[in-house]
Amino acid sequence: MDERPQLIDALSALRDRVAAVRLPLPLPGAPRARQTRAELLAQLDDYLVPRLKDPDAPLLAVVGGSTGAGKSTLVNSLVGRRVSEAGVLRPTTRTPVLVCHPEDHHWFAGMRVLPQLTRVWLPQADEDHPPEEPPDENALRVETASSLPRGLALLDAPDIDSLVVENRLLAAELMCAADIWVMVTTASRYADAVPWHLLRTAKEYDATLVTVLDRVPHQVIGEVSRQYEALLDKAGLGEVPRFTIPELPESTGGGRGLLPESAVAPLRAWLAHRAEDPAARQQAVTRTATGVIDSLDTRLPELAGAVAAQYAAAVRLGGAVEAAYREQGERVRRELARGAVLAGDARTRWRAYPRDSTAEELLDALTESLAALLHCAVSAADERVREAHRREPAAAQLPSEAPGGGREAVERIGLEARRWRRILEELAEDEVREVDRPTGARGPRPVRASRAALPDAETVAALLAASLLGGRRARPAGERLAELLGARTALSLRDKGGDLVVSCVDRVLHAERDLRLAPLDALDVTPEPQAELIAALSVLQKEK
Repeated sequence: MDERPQLIDALSALRDRVAAVRLPLPLPGAPRARQTRAELLAQLDDYLVPRLKDPDAPLLAVVGGSTGAGKSTLVNSLVGRRVSEAGVLRPTTRTPVLVCHPEDHHWFAGMRVLPQLTRVWLPQADEDHPPEEPPDENALRVETASSLPRGLALLDAPDIDSLVVENRLLAAELMCAADIWVMVTTASRYADAVPWHLLRTAKEYDATLVTVLDRVPHQVIGEVSRQYEALLDKAGLGEVPRFTIPELPESTGGGRGLLPESAVAPLRAWLAHRAEDPAARQQAVTRTATGVIDSLDTRLPELAGAVAAQYAAAVRLGGAVEAAYREQGERVRRELARGAVLAGDARTRWRAYPRDSTAEELLDALTESLAALLHCAVSAADERVREAHRREPAAAQLPSEAPGGGREAVERIGLEARRWRRILEELAEDEVREVDRPTGARGPRPVRASRAALPDAETVAALLAASLLGGRRARPAGERLAELLGARTALSLRDKGGDLVVSCVDRVLHAERDLRLAPLDALDVTPEPQAELIAALSVLQKEK
């Protein structure tokens, strides 16, 4: 446990990689991966890095367990006075209480361990005035007691099965900060799932662990102890030190009394020996620290695997959107080639043009029909995306409806179609001006009718739009355009107009696609954290 700067640097770098992990998608293994990430950060920040930086710091024994297990009464009894409020109201509090020898106070007054918790000091409690709760819920109450040996601190954690979610999370973080895990259970609850989860976790980390079987009725103390021992043996925890505390008057009635000295003396002696005997202390600290470091060999690849699963799911979700809009883009181009825009009112206007329909009316109808085709494509793409996402559990994190869909999408697409029309009209005006330029200005004047028959820009725009969007049915529009402007000019104009149509289609579909991708992009699921985790672990393994 000597200071090793390179190992500390490797752990600090690894800690940053773990903190950078994001697991926002609701995949089957995501909750466990998020818990692993939180536990890793807690162990690195609250225990491992501080312990390696200060090998001589006092041992921290965290007392954890289920609601009503008697943790606070046990801590009070080990200290010899009431430092932590016990009783029926205890499950509602999230404020942990740390007790240490006065000469060890400086180790815990700063942010060396549990840096996320604000330190508070309140007036010392007495028999008539129980300990108060700090006003800041995100706090650690630090007490001192000369009855504790130097080199040992006790931390009374919230209940690990608290009804308050924040309490449970805080309790798990506090256990991760421990040199010694003191798991307290009772005769009536020693087989419950919650304490056994805690025991299995301690075994996984190979932490220094001690168990306390509390409030055991005298008449069944032998039988319950044997059954508990058998369960520990079955779980591979038979070597874990066990202490049994009988049910006493002091442990009932709300737990406000202190247990007699005889009830807690064996546990106090065991803890004191770990603090005062150099070999025992070294064994306890080394075992827990080494166990945590060794556990990283399996926990970090699991976390990296969860990151990879998140990225793979994000790629699938994004790929579904990309594929749907790519498919609709190809369909729109096919529809444009066959003149699908020249339908409905647009077709009626074309048939009536120019006798019973003006160029402006024809342009209006064609613009609306183009917008309708594009909106139909967007709707079809969105439906395809919804079908694909219904098969993906990860899609539950994304909006069920396309962002900015419905009426907003209609307005956006209509705006783009009108923009296309405006640019087309400007293009037509430029070509008409070019046709009307004086001879000798930038080359020969194109063949055209007399000045009196100079084409109207709006007429040119309407004919150009019909020839671009009407397919074979609108072939006469192209022929008429050639008569007005000359074949070469008309062909050039159609090429430019065709580029405008393609640009409009791409702009609409890409913009709508990007809107659908925005919620996924905002989750910032990338592959880099996976590689960075494995690289950081590799560096750590070289330094171990």
